[in-house]
Amino acid sequence: MRTEGEIATNTDPTGPWSLVVPLKPLARAKSRLGRAVGGDLRAGLALAFAQDTVAAALSCPGVRDVVVVTDDPVAGAAVTALGARTVPDTPAAGLNAALNHGVRAILARRGGAAVAALNADLPALRPEELARVLEFSSRFPRAFVPDAQGIGTTFLSAASGTELCPSFGGPSRARHLASGAVEIRLPGLDSVRRDVDTGEDLEAALALGVGPFTAGLAAPAVPVAER
Repeated sequence: MRTEGEIATNTDPTGPWSLVVPLKPLARAKSRLGRAVGGDLRAGLALAFAQDTVAAALSCPGVRDVVVVTDDPVAGAAVTALGARTVPDTPAAGLNAALNHGVRAILARRGGAAVAALNADLPALRPEELARVLEFSSRFPRAFVPDAQGIGTTFLSAASGTELCPSFGGPSRARHLASGAVEIRLPGLDSVRRDVDTGEDLEAALALGVGPFTAGLAAPAVPVAER
């Protein structure tokens, strides 16, 4: 478990799962959040969310490695320092193309890997909750976790030899269900489902308890009116 101020990294990376985390250039990330916290803090929070997400994922026993797809040099350096590998968004064709590109980068080094896509904006992510998701996912060719609103998706997995077929963006829960992926409905997955797009989302994540990077920026960033 994480304690306040601690950044836990998996020092025994023998887990079967490789995760792909897509991250926009910080200058364009989290535009809706900027309305609540202001433009000066928006980019910093977007990076902090990604850092806490990656740190939590790397400390999960079921995770072997994390690949972050990003063209942002600052973000790339920050997640590399945590132990992630970065690849540029060569397709430059949107979120799902970036995810497929990340999967190809993983399989080029470790053919037959089980892979999963994970949102970069899960600052409250708990390694133990992610471990439960991965264990459940191992029973199915493809599985996914819906977001807290039940509209989008925060996690999508593909077993070894199975295509990921991501369909993130907007009402992706319905699309992933229609594609045959199994919806993960386990209780107690609040931190995996709590992505952050708005000031209200950020307040909900803070209530769950965020990682050290977000904690250092978020509390003074949220306007009183949204607390």
